[in-house]
Amino acid sequence: MTPEPLPTCQADMKYDILARAGFARRGNLHLPHSIVETPVFMPVGTQGTMKGVVPEQLVAMDCRILLCNTYHLGHRPGHERVKAAGGLHKMMNWDRSILTDSGGFQMVSLSKLMAVDENGVNFESPHTGEMMALPPEKSIEIQQALGADIMMQLDHVIHVLTTGDIVKEAMHRSIRWLDRCKVAHTRDDQAMFPILQGGLNLELRKECAEEMAKRAKVGIAIGGLSGGEEKDHFWRVVAACCAALPPHLPRYVMGVGFPVDLVICSLLGADMFDCVYPTRTARFGTAMVRRGGLMQLNQKRYKEDFLPIDDKCECNTCKNYSRAYLHSIVGKETVGCHLVSVHNIKHQLDLMR
Repeated sequence: MTPEPLPTCQADMKYDILARAGFARRGNLHLPHSIVETPVFMPVGTQGTMKGVVPEQLVAMDCRILLCNTYHLGHRPGHERVKAAGGLHKMMNWDRSILTDSGGFQMVSLSKLMAVDENGVNFESPHTGEMMALPPEKSIEIQQALGADIMMQLDHVIHVLTTGDIVKEAMHRSIRWLDRCKVAHTRDDQAMFPILQGGLNLELRKECAEEMAKRAKVGIAIGGLSGGEEKDHFWRVVAACCAALPPHLPRYVMGVGFPVDLVICSLLGADMFDCVYPTRTARFGTAMVRRGGLMQLNQKRYKEDFLPIDDKCECNTCKNYSRAYLHSIVGKETVGCHLVSVHNIKHQLDLMR
């Protein structure tokens, strides 16, 4: 089913809750390029491309929204070039919704190549050594040029296990940066989500939720998690944030991709998730199966196993290829990564449905 195109005024972007079960909800998020059914997993196409998967295959899975990366697209090919091509949707041949992150996560993933102060963050490119200044205003400028349906504010991201005064400082800085992002945000056909920070400190999280919710119009994100903390600490923070946020906003828990986390966070009241996990694990020949299991297709036991990865899965890989065939090509032929990626993405989409 093709998602219905929608009006392009931010006032028309809304979240309809269709059903509830405990804290969990099912809903429709109305965006300019599609209606996104929640809870939803968003595959990650960092450079404006899903690794090993073309947009037509995502449409065949009825994927309604994917994520692209502001920092990396700002470097290559550059947001000016994307804008000249007609925006990211046109450039990558994708007519459904896109969410762009703000570049904040790279404060952790590229921590050895960056410095942060009140003005913003300064990165050294891991590819060219070129310096890139990314204040909140620049993050919004890049995202507006990319043309995503949902932009993220630039937030001050620190590692989740960080302790001390910096946790509170980063949380308050994220609020100040949100206000700067709001001033820089001039397009009414793009939503902007605030991002809650506060580490594992529940009081800071609640304080941040109160401030961010005042400024949120379409949705809100819970950031700074899923970085190696214990599961019960992670889930406790998600529960506290969801309880502190108004119900009319969809809640996006950033960087979450393990099936158990998708299920638990949905039960706690979260609605949106993203992660590179399905395609990254596929590159190692690992298929995701039901109840959180993993199938290591390079193991010898699959050499003469002519069953599909999952006989209940409707993806193209499971309909047409056996475990034995995949065993013979994973790690040797690029098509192996492609076929397992197709299955893993479909698995995550179906899990959320």
